Amino acid sequence: MAKATVAAKAIQEKDRGKMREPKAGRPIMPPLYGMGKAKKGTRKWADVCQQLEASRNYWICTTRADGRPHAMPVWGFWFDDAVVFGTGRETMKARNIARSPHVVVHLESGDDAMIMECVVTELDVSEPTLRKRLDEVSQQKYKMPLYVVPESVIYRAEPRVVLAWREKDFPKSATRWVLR
Repeated sequence: MAKATVAAKAIQEKDRGKMREPKAGRPIMPPLYGMGKAKKGTRKWADVCQQLEASRNYWICTTRADGRPHAMPVWGFWFDDAVVFGTGRETMKARNIARSPHVVVHLESGDDAMIMECVVTELDVSEPTLRKRLDEVSQQKYKMPLYVVPESVIYRAEPRVVLAWREKDFPKSATRWVLR
């Protein structure tokens, strides 16, 4: 996978991370879930972004070469409208991403569900401004510097579709955003 230097430059733009409120809709589910079409009660994008920022762990779900799923929790950040996370280049998730950049990222809670269909690109963290910003976020969130070594890779998982709901008021709060 080519390094996303264009994406890295876009991340540095000052106006990134201020995504306008995307149009909210309902998840596509069978009628038995009682979804309905009314949008009253759907989640607010700002609340979803806050939940993503506050999350300590993100589950990255990839697909192995033989089609079997692979899921692994990682530390990461909601950073400029995407989940940024790192791993070793030889890990199963890195090998899977190199083969197919389409992943699902979700948070830990089933009671406050957040599921994102994403496309992953590799970030060029040799760019000083980007690396400094990521290091600052890492220091603030995890109280440790951004850990980058030659055998590691930093990814940006940009959501294309986001699903979110709260169990306590499902299906009323069930929301779907199509971002691209």
